[in-house]
Amino acid sequence: MNHYGNKYRKLLAAVLSAALCLSSLWGCQAPDNAAPSTQSQTSQDTSEQAIKEQEAFQQFTNDMFAEEVRSSAITLHYNLEDPERYGISDAESPFGEASLEALQKDTSDTKAWLEKLLEFDPSLLSDDQKLTYEVLKSFLDTSLMGEGYELYSQPLAPTIGVQAQLPILLAEYTFRNRDDVTDYLSLLSQIDQYYGELETFEKQKAEAGLFYSDISIDHLIESCESYLVVPQENFLTETFNEKLEALQDVTEEEKEAWKQEHIQIIAEHFVPAYRSLIETLESLKGTGVNDKGMCGFPNGKEYYEYLAYNATYTSYASIDELTAAITERIDKDSSIVAEHLTSDLYQEMLTYSFRETEPEAILNDLQIQMKEYFPELPSCSYTVKQVPKALELTLSPAFYLVPPMDNFKENVIYINGNEAYASTPLYTTLAHEGYPGHLYQTVYFSDSCDIPIRHLLSSTAYSEGWATYVEYLSYFFDNGLSPELQTLLMHNQAVTLGIHALLDLEINYYGWDKEQTAQFLNETYGITDQETVDRMFYTMVENPSNYLSYYVGWLEIQQMREEAEQTLGPSFQAKDFHIFLLEIGPAPFSVIRSYFKSWLITYPLS
Repeated sequence: MNHYGNKYRKLLAAVLSAALCLSSLWGCQAPDNAAPSTQSQTSQDTSEQAIKEQEAFQQFTNDMFAEEVRSSAITLHYNLEDPERYGISDAESPFGEASLEALQKDTSDTKAWLEKLLEFDPSLLSDDQKLTYEVLKSFLDTSLMGEGYELYSQPLAPTIGVQAQLPILLAEYTFRNRDDVTDYLSLLSQIDQYYGELETFEKQKAEAGLFYSDISIDHLIESCESYLVVPQENFLTETFNEKLEALQDVTEEEKEAWKQEHIQIIAEHFVPAYRSLIETLESLKGTGVNDKGMCGFPNGKEYYEYLAYNATYTSYASIDELTAAITERIDKDSSIVAEHLTSDLYQEMLTYSFRETEPEAILNDLQIQMKEYFPELPSCSYTVKQVPKALELTLSPAFYLVPPMDNFKENVIYINGNEAYASTPLYTTLAHEGYPGHLYQTVYFSDSCDIPIRHLLSSTAYSEGWATYVEYLSYFFDNGLSPELQTLLMHNQAVTLGIHALLDLEINYYGWDKEQTAQFLNETYGITDQETVDRMFYTMVENPSNYLSYYVGWLEIQQMREEAEQTLGPSFQAKDFHIFLLEIGPAPFSVIRSYFKSWLITYPLS
């Protein structure tokens, strides 16, 4: 349904952040008073024609769900704990197809799905189906903006690329029974074939003049080198053995045989896959002549526009309007920082600490602090893990692993203990990844929505925007910081993220080079360190549109909240606003805002 960079990044984001029971109607709880003003929630059509249309639409979305979720074994495993319950058995391939031809077919399939979707009459659908229709149409339309740009996709990236994050998915591959073990070993034994397809794709990119600069290639190679570990000491071996020990109803002899097989596969397939990828990247040095962002490629500006909308699903009509809105918000937060900053407060900024500093204590405290402002969750658990030492330099400061949609009870959060992230506050990081961030949001939606396709239509901007929004709220919890420092830190963090989003646009869409980037950072924010400038420039070049998801998602949500506070005055309740966002679920902001207008109009005033 989505192009390569989009398709696999979305899977990784949905899993890392990221039902065919046809005898009954699946329902996703629609937000209270949330239907667009052109439709009435209380006048659903129950005619024979409407029922027939609703049943057909349910079948259509279930068929789409089945096709998408079984596209690869790893997609199927991470989305469904019990595929047979949904009428799904085997996956089509281990990791999906990585060829140019497969991506072009993906475009054709997307067109076909859109054509089928447009045959439905939305006015005959149920309210939750109308929402699904709008969300799905927006996703399909946006995906087709990338038609013809398949070779522009960037499946490899130093920290968010397939080569950096797929091993984590393999490490967390759940062993529920012996079949899961054999399926995992089969997957792992085919990783070299999959990476071989990636290498072919990268060579085609190079031939088309769309390859990475040598500096970016070096960053990719450094990422790959993290996985060239002796099989017995590979982090996958450690996690494999741990999962085996917890598995019931298998003999010790079977476990030992699997351990030996695993080491052999690491040696013969996993490590060689990374060696081969490194060799291919080395051989392609010198083919990338673009020393700017995405817009430095032929038609790169147009492709980046697609990336930006795919990353944000923003309600803004153009990139220029979005850039202006980002700039205005940065200026607003910068003014608040300047207004509150004093010499004493600055010194406090350099030495502050939150009351709770240990992961378990922080997560417990966050669950207490959020009770007044967020609805309760169904019972679930979580485990906090450390990023393996060998991968600290190639992975994010923290991330959340999304559980299967049919079992949200067990959740995993990873924390990166590298000293490079020592200045990142763990308290707000865990608010982002755990409560009331990704974990909370995911469990809430999984519990409230039973429309399978909605769980695949993940909107990175919605999920990351929510997580960033609540991360910023957590600064104002009773957490040991003074109110003045809370305000200063939150708005300073917003400015920092905003700069990254703005640079993403300026470098990849408007064409800033490294010198212009350095001049902007120096004149506007006093950043003169060349290493910092280089790092920020190449981060944007190597991850085009990535920072937009976080900042634009937060900006859209923050703007809606401020509008609600201004419109509703003393009647506004934060919990009601949060329930509205949580129940509408992952959706484009153009869709969310249409529902938000109705929510405002029908909100009970005190």
